[in-house]
Amino acid sequence: MLQLLVKNEFTRLRSVLFGTAKSNGPVPLTEDCYDPNSLRHVISGTYPTEVDMSIEMAAVLAVFDKYNVQVFQPTVIDNYNQIFARDIAFVIEDKLIKSNILPDRDQEIHALETLFKQISPENNITLPEDCHIEGGDVILYDDYIFIGVYLGADYSDYITARTNINSAKAIQDLFPHKKVKTFELRKSNIDPLENALHLDCCFQPLGRGKALIHENGFLESSDYEWLVDFFGKDNLFETTKEEMQKMNCNVFSISDSIVISEQNFTRLNSWLVARGFTVEKVPYSEISKQGGLLRCSTLPLIRD
Repeated sequence: MLQLLVKNEFTRLRSVLFGTAKSNGPVPLTEDCYDPNSLRHVISGTYPTEVDMSIEMAAVLAVFDKYNVQVFQPTVIDNYNQIFARDIAFVIEDKLIKSNILPDRDQEIHALETLFKQISPENNITLPEDCHIEGGDVILYDDYIFIGVYLGADYSDYITARTNINSAKAIQDLFPHKKVKTFELRKSNIDPLENALHLDCCFQPLGRGKALIHENGFLESSDYEWLVDFFGKDNLFETTKEEMQKMNCNVFSISDSIVISEQNFTRLNSWLVARGFTVEKVPYSEISKQGGLLRCSTLPLIRD
């Protein structure tokens, strides 16, 4: 059996579920887009091709191989987008929690049955139906579980609102020894510069006490200020709106000193190197057109 263990975002990665771009399907119709980034690129005719996305994902697989990381991938579903593995499940400590994902994407969870069979049934958790949550909104920081939510009465009007307060309460009940801290995110169905699809689109902790953040991603300034006080302003990389939209916060840590980042994130990558991080640069700009990047594509199963 697979012994799950994840307590934060940056201790040494040993095992990961990584999405796939194989048989990704046709360009979606505008009415079928789940986020404003995808919508923009469908309208402009720049939506990414399966070939280009497969090349980008192969570059990440090469990094995993370099660091001897065990990789699982979903069973391929014909003509179906399965890139963003983080959306469909997430691990906290030794529990795998299945997301209550958008109905149009519910086939994705069935593609993980081979993986689920390697996890003890008592560690496979399904939340109640009134708990809407996706893994991109759940960020672990040792004693803390940070969760991005949307609390507005117009929740159902936003296809970009993915996690509700019921889920945060359920997670707190599952892990009473943890401190669950929620952050309300800014949402837009049409403007990628004004939309934080998930918490990891506007915030991510790294090793060495550092973190990436975008102030405008938080609907309440008090939430942003809480994180500034928690990490210290000198330890934060503050992204612009354009950098946030290109997913600069959505890098992925192999360890507390090794980060996989998009090769075109020049300002961020220089900041990381100046602070002693090893940066594994990969091409991932085509995948970013769908509103996600490296963290969205990866679901850590075991970290030291």
